[in-house]
Amino acid sequence: MSTVFVNSAVEGPNDEAVAKKLITACGGQVAKTYGLNEKEHVLKHLTGYNQAARREPWLVLVDLDRDACAPQLRAHWLPNPSELMCFRVVVRAIESWLMADREALARYFGISAARVPADPDALSDPKGTLVKLAAKARQVELRSDVVPDPCGGRRSGPGYVFRIAEFVDEYWRPEIAAASSDSLRRCLCGLRQLIERASASCGI
Repeated sequence: MSTVFVNSAVEGPNDEAVAKKLITACGGQVAKTYGLNEKEHVLKHLTGYNQAARREPWLVLVDLDRDACAPQLRAHWLPNPSELMCFRVVVRAIESWLMADREALARYFGISAARVPADPDALSDPKGTLVKLAAKARQVELRSDVVPDPCGGRRSGPGYVFRIAEFVDEYWRPEIAAASSDSLRRCLCGLRQLIERASASCGI
């Protein structure tokens, strides 16, 4: 069976790594990635992505952050999604989905899985929580990459993007994580349906 190519639009490089992993996990092939310039940029171009999804498959991810309700926001931001569009609001940030694979993150950081929150979708500051977990990592290099200098005023360390991408590529298991994140489970379900629709429309 031929492979379905899926475009994606995301907020930043870590979201890109996750989107690519999700596409391949659902049986698709990664095409082009757009956005990569924060949430507002993705939302500004959402109508254009949706128009493109009339012809080819798209996965668009934005973080819920501190906004109220993901289903309401999805309906507000994109009331009429195209047939080949999978638009999902991540509850509450991409780090929530990463922590949902508790065993993998614990193995990567070299910490106990019991330290990783069991309900990451409920966290108000997923990125802050992940950075605090990294502060307990066994490897000094990993800690210095992910954890910021307390006097620097940054939320993450200089190697944060590289380390998260490494974790996603080599350790993170979306199917396992989906059992602890309803937000991720719904995304995987929607993406599989998208790829099935694209296959059917192409007569694959």
